[in-house]
Amino acid sequence: MTNRRDFLKKAGIGGVAAAGATALAAPAVRAQAPIKWRLQTYAGPALAEHVIKPAIDAFNKAANGEMVIELYTADQLVPTGELFRAMQQGTIDAVQSDDDSMASPTEVTVFGGYFPFASRYSLDVPVLFNQYGLKEIWEEEYAKVGVKHISAGSWDPCHFATKEPINSLADLKGKRVFTFPTAGRFMSQFGVVPVTLPWEDIEVAVQTGELDGIAWSGITEDYTVGWADVTNYFLTNNISGAWAGSFFANQERWNELPDHLKTLLQLAMDSSHYYRQWWYWGGEASLRVNGDKMKLTTIPDEEWATVEEAAVTFWDEIAAESETKAKVVEIFKKYNADMKKAGRPYRYG
Repeated sequence: MTNRRDFLKKAGIGGVAAAGATALAAPAVRAQAPIKWRLQTYAGPALAEHVIKPAIDAFNKAANGEMVIELYTADQLVPTGELFRAMQQGTIDAVQSDDDSMASPTEVTVFGGYFPFASRYSLDVPVLFNQYGLKEIWEEEYAKVGVKHISAGSWDPCHFATKEPINSLADLKGKRVFTFPTAGRFMSQFGVVPVTLPWEDIEVAVQTGELDGIAWSGITEDYTVGWADVTNYFLTNNISGAWAGSFFANQERWNELPDHLKTLLQLAMDSSHYYRQWWYWGGEASLRVNGDKMKLTTIPDEEWATVEEAAVTFWDEIAAESETKAKVVEIFKKYNADMKKAGRPYRYG
């Protein structure tokens, strides 16, 4: 009996200990299926390899089975112009895009992508958001429509890549160009004919003559996605110094995440912003110097000044449309005035 009691006692202790060890070794979160999100980017497959995939791969690895983000490229689940609605409705969980391309119904949509001459360098965008107040305005605007604005960052400058050389403003007249809605609206006063097509169709459209050129990116992107193979010239004058884009999520899905995964996701997005800073900045210079697919052309500064002056008028026209737009334009004016006063290296002349 003594031996039997000892055996039962030890078995009981062992059973409890084993159960306890099992509970400790397998927290509830590990027993559950991972949280799954679907994120669609504005970028096609070749570009996504740089502007988003490294960050998503890193996030999925660091999430350690608790969450998995499935990445989809341009138009893969829904057309780019329907990205906002799909995210708002929960068809997809998150988006990487500019406000303009995804047609978000907010007061700040017009400033996404390339707002003419709002920035000169890529670092201007994160400074405008994090130090000059754009972040708070974007968060407030998207909260009104059930979407979480996670973070904003910069991409490349906006240049024309064309089949025929552009050496003057007159050369732009009648050119059918794939570009962003607001950039197209602005440049139409100089005779540019904006054309909207699915991102994946652009290369073929240039080859078939449906498009005369592209004003969607800088030279790094032209080479990366194949546009440098179908265009012959690259105009060194740009419409804006950096594309402004963001990461967004369906607000309810964002709210469901535990705080540590929200933090991890924000860190992953920040790493994506950082990657693009150096990848585009270095690529723009290197390909101008060493690239062999496109010849560089330039519109003289005194003539291009006409475009820059027109941008000031355009800003005022946008500011007159609403109180929020006026507030954003004032921030742009304040920021650019500060940069000019600061002088080199912030602004040259």
